[in-house]
Amino acid sequence: MLRINNTIFSFDILEKKFRCDLPVCLGNCCRYGDSGAPLSNEEARILDEIFDRIKPFLRPEGITAIEEKGTSITDFENEKVTPLIRNEECAYTTKNGNIFLCGIEQAWSEGKISFRKPLSCHLFPVRIKNYSDFRAVNYEELAICSPARKCGEHEKIYVFEFLKESLIRALGQELYNDLCFAAAELRKNDTLKK
Repeated sequence: MLRINNTIFSFDILEKKFRCDLPVCLGNCCRYGDSGAPLSNEEARILDEIFDRIKPFLRPEGITAIEEKGTSITDFENEKVTPLIRNEECAYTTKNGNIFLCGIEQAWSEGKISFRKPLSCHLFPVRIKNYSDFRAVNYEELAICSPARKCGEHEKIYVFEFLKESLIRALGQELYNDLCFAAAELRKNDTLKK
């Protein structure tokens, strides 16, 4: 573990290699899971406000699920999440051939909304958990991401490098810079695997 101020990072974020490989994994992180994508209360409010602008990008079955269940729901762990289609994929998914993509992000990339996508999706497969006096940043190694691990190994990209943009969004530029510096120092001192 690495502690920087009140943030504790798992070494996996610094040692494991990862880069999404959509043509191989088919966006299955948007398709499979115990529940929808975790949302903050603010993100749930935003989705409610922007649904009409996202709607044209969504599949009919996603629109139906959202209209029946709501733009966000409370899951079995009592947390806000995105609704699902038939208890499988996120209701906000779109498809390009057989690849699952994010309809929210598509609306954002076309300039229809300023909200890119839920932070939990942007950070995936990293999760941030807030505790009373610190926050933990951990990497979840999931079977559906094996193509991303292979791609990351091949391209020599660490998890924290691949997720630079989302980690900056979540933690800020200064903390990300500190993380990069610490990773370089720990690697130089052979504390981290290369």
